[in-house]
Amino acid sequence: MGFLDGKASGVAKLRMPAEVTQCLRDLLCVGGKRLRPLLCVTGWQAAGGCGITEAVVRVAASLEMFHTFCLIHDDVMDDSSSRRGAPTVHRRLARHHGQGRGTLAAERVGAGCAILIGDLALAWSGELLHTAGLTPRQLDAVLPLVDDMRSEVMYGQYLDVTAAGRSSTDVDQALRIARYKTAKYTVERPLHIGAALAGAQLSVYEALSAYALPVGEAFQLRDDLLGVFGTPEVTGKPILDDLREGKHTVLAALALQRADRDQRRALHSLLGTPSLDEVEAAHLREILTATGARHEVENMIHTLRTQALRALDTAPFPPSATAHLRHLTGTALARTS
Repeated sequence: MGFLDGKASGVAKLRMPAEVTQCLRDLLCVGGKRLRPLLCVTGWQAAGGCGITEAVVRVAASLEMFHTFCLIHDDVMDDSSSRRGAPTVHRRLARHHGQGRGTLAAERVGAGCAILIGDLALAWSGELLHTAGLTPRQLDAVLPLVDDMRSEVMYGQYLDVTAAGRSSTDVDQALRIARYKTAKYTVERPLHIGAALAGAQLSVYEALSAYALPVGEAFQLRDDLLGVFGTPEVTGKPILDDLREGKHTVLAALALQRADRDQRRALHSLLGTPSLDEVEAAHLREILTATGARHEVENMIHTLRTQALRALDTAPFPPSATAHLRHLTGTALARTS
């Protein structure tokens, strides 16, 4: 948090609004799994990096700051009300700046301010990276991976947004969204970036991908289940948002494939309904379970987990890095939040 302390001190001298850095600090401190920074450090170790240097920590921190940018913008796009058990940034800012404004005007200001704070998080993630004290060789190795990661997650989000609200049985497209929105951005690229800092060979990158992509896809499948069947008090997020948006998930696609006529009619009618209530959501959950879609997604998670762990059996990593990845696999895929 030293980086944000410096930013807060600087803007205070300029008499700029304190809530900008405070919103970022609160979102970073309120929770989160820190999965991307952990994987960045693990990638460094997998490629033979010794110890954990200040430069590696700073690069890992830049990934968490980039993730914060993604979360803030994602919540605006989805109009989510909570994140990690607290109000989302745009809802918080709508309340903060809402006095004397109507509801719609307050929401518009909140969304606009959140987008700007997200933009700052994006800029500051780059600043953290470029001030990490990397050697020219390290920077040359890392920058293309960071560029790829940023592009991939943006395209993944674009696919996600454009597919929402269109009921479809296309499981392959849902998996493609999961790969670009989550698997590459959450697992593969952080591992690659850490490995690049240690001067990894091609075989290390390939082994990391063989592990990362199935884990990342399984992570998104677990997230899809939690977004519908989770407990908000545990997950820290609502369980109506995905259903109201009609997210094109593997869960929904499988249900549509397997549904009978009445179930299919209900799915088409209710998925993507902004005003969906708890009773209607409960009916959707019954269909997602009755069609076997929920069970099949659990089977897919198990299969992908097995694939990832088998990839570690022959990976050219130090034993400590392999052990850490095995532990992270269990934590990421058996999670309830």
